Amino acid sequence: MKKVLETIYAQRGLSRETAYEVMLAMGRGDVAEAQIAALVSALNMRPLQLQELAGFRQAMLELSTAIDLEGRTTVDIVGTGGDGKNTFNISTLSSVVVAGAGYSVTKHGSYGVSSSVGSSDVLMEMGYEFTNDRDEILRRLDRSGLVFLHAPLFHPAMKQVVPTRKALKVKTFFNVMGPLINPAKPSHQLFGTFSLGLARTYQYLLQSDTDRRYRIIHARDGYDEVSLTGDTEVRDQNGQSVLSAQNFGLSPVSPEELHGGETAIEGAAVFQSVLNNQATEAQISVVCANAALAIQVINPEKHLEDCVAEARESIVGGKARETWKKSVG
Repeated sequence: MKKVLETIYAQRGLSRETAYEVMLAMGRGDVAEAQIAALVSALNMRPLQLQELAGFRQAMLELSTAIDLEGRTTVDIVGTGGDGKNTFNISTLSSVVVAGAGYSVTKHGSYGVSSSVGSSDVLMEMGYEFTNDRDEILRRLDRSGLVFLHAPLFHPAMKQVVPTRKALKVKTFFNVMGPLINPAKPSHQLFGTFSLGLARTYQYLLQSDTDRRYRIIHARDGYDEVSLTGDTEVRDQNGQSVLSAQNFGLSPVSPEELHGGETAIEGAAVFQSVLNNQATEAQISVVCANAALAIQVINPEKHLEDCVAEARESIVGGKARETWKKSVG
């Protein structure tokens, strides 16, 4: 580990093989907490390089408790976090809305680290019980079309670094890793990234995932999701484009309208208000925009505004609320 830290301190990148071995060692519990803090802090001083990301990802997937979906087509809507915007849990709500629209969702997430409230914090407040039991996961998926996969239950490497991440309270390379290591390996994914550089890195890395359809998004004003506060850059297997609120048939919103609160209780209140169609138009519009992009990943031939309409009907018609109840029960 000493040689690894010296390499990073010298502003040199780790090879894919070294990154892979480092992550395996962390996952096995062979790296001291102080060394983990030093590694995380050092890597935070610069963008993660492609070969490092590939090596870390390979190790974490090998260490993970994989879930065989037995050929089920599912989608994940997941952001890196770490954008410092403290929005409400948009991707989590979008997942419920997409499932309510009739698509199967395997959502990967964890506690809030760099933001006040993460997806797992709100879900626990709402009464959701996490599991890594494969049979139970498949039962929930078949019953409601929706299952939430709590990252620490599937990734021993993450368990080892949770104390360090919580102590640092800033985004780390584990924010970058999270969306890439869904243990269910869903066939479709909508990735949100906190920087344009990271969106490009994701695009390079995912080019080798030929069995997966995906989109990578980054809002130009810094959000790791479609915020409708400005333009959003979108990347996929076919290239890149830029979307504005107008492309969704929606009105722009202000950053203040997306604030998520400081506690899990406040986050749960927003969550419930959206599912009950009692939230503000800004909150519902942003959820519908992100849900629409996920629906379009599954059905690329559909017009984006039609996908927004599907998402809105999921909320207005009570389908999202019923899906949530089934997923909990």
